[in-house]
Amino acid sequence: MDQLIVTGGRPLSGTVNVLGAKNAVLKHLVAALLAPGRHLIENVPGILDVETMCRVLGHVGASTQREDHTIHIDVPEELRPEAPIDLVRQMRASILILGALLARCGEARVALPGGDDFGARPIDLHIDGLGRMGASFELSHGILRGSAPDGLSGADVYLEFPSVGATENLLLGGVMARGTTIIGNAAREPEIEDLAAFLIKMGARITGVGTSTIEIEGVPELAPARHSAVPDRLEAGTYLVAGAITGGEITVERCVPDHLRMELRKLGEAGCEHETGENSIRLRGPKRPSPVDCATLPYPGFHTDMHPQMVALMSLASGTSVITENIYDARFRYVGELNRMGADVITEGQHIIVRGVPALSGCPVDACDIRAGAALALAGLAAEGYTTITDAHHIDRGYEGFADNLVRLGADVRRERG
Repeated sequence: MDQLIVTGGRPLSGTVNVLGAKNAVLKHLVAALLAPGRHLIENVPGILDVETMCRVLGHVGASTQREDHTIHIDVPEELRPEAPIDLVRQMRASILILGALLARCGEARVALPGGDDFGARPIDLHIDGLGRMGASFELSHGILRGSAPDGLSGADVYLEFPSVGATENLLLGGVMARGTTIIGNAAREPEIEDLAAFLIKMGARITGVGTSTIEIEGVPELAPARHSAVPDRLEAGTYLVAGAITGGEITVERCVPDHLRMELRKLGEAGCEHETGENSIRLRGPKRPSPVDCATLPYPGFHTDMHPQMVALMSLASGTSVITENIYDARFRYVGELNRMGADVITEGQHIIVRGVPALSGCPVDACDIRAGAALALAGLAAEGYTTITDAHHIDRGYEGFADNLVRLGADVRRERG
């Protein structure tokens, strides 16, 4: 496995550009299955999760061709309505193929999704919603079989929780359903707005995206489209914390500052100074961060995928911070790794109590998931000595050229085969 060697002590400075959002591009790839023909997705990051989703599409019958940050998707008239278990178990976004295959083929066979281990993440909301639209399901030996031989029908679906995945699956199922589908308590994430924008280019009729009520008027068919993915707010946020934790000054460009409103607010409370432009954010980190309390919530709240990075920053704060994780019930595996570096972090239920220490010490740590790996790298940037991060392939699932970008900002980071 590859590993990153991070030598700390260098304030970062300079400019970094972000690419399209992983959590948008994966959904665009699935949405393309709804319309035969050639689609074009631009601003696509070169990350492992995108490669995995392209392999899922290949198994279903579509072909993909990558040129730099553009992917051409050729979708045939006939699809194989199943996703292979070995690929589906590699990432949770693969469950979205369920709604697309039911809409396009009237049936689907999908393994229960995998990905990062954040505890229980049931797909009941997906199944209940699609069930209201006329699909029936059977779970056997880890394989979920869905059937809608007469096609899906519009329905009123109220989600008990504003689940991003369930909202997306209902969007994908509803765009070609008979009649009108209304999703109540829908998720409002920018990536959902971006998925809807792509579907609308394909001919879908969708209103209310970005609010808690989405209305979808089903159409008989969709057509191929061209779309550029929304910038990745999580990539942007990670680099901003890199600047903050090293007391540096960096500029993140090709981003959407409004998508990071809560994260910027919390970084401001930590003592960071920042200025936003139309597509850029400039941040100057403090000599030592101030303690900050925050809670992860659905958008526009603080993003759960920025929680590990924030804990890394707060580990060096001048007091005690409390981070409350409200989205995933077991997202704390990285805490032990951070404590190996000298941090003072404990968990109590869904709360993470971070007592800031004057300094961290580099040591061997393991990247147990995408954001945990990034957070440990950020901690290593500020630590004394060098930090060796194993299982760096997790970082590659969500960031293109992560180490190279940090080096361009002045960090001492190198990649080695472990």
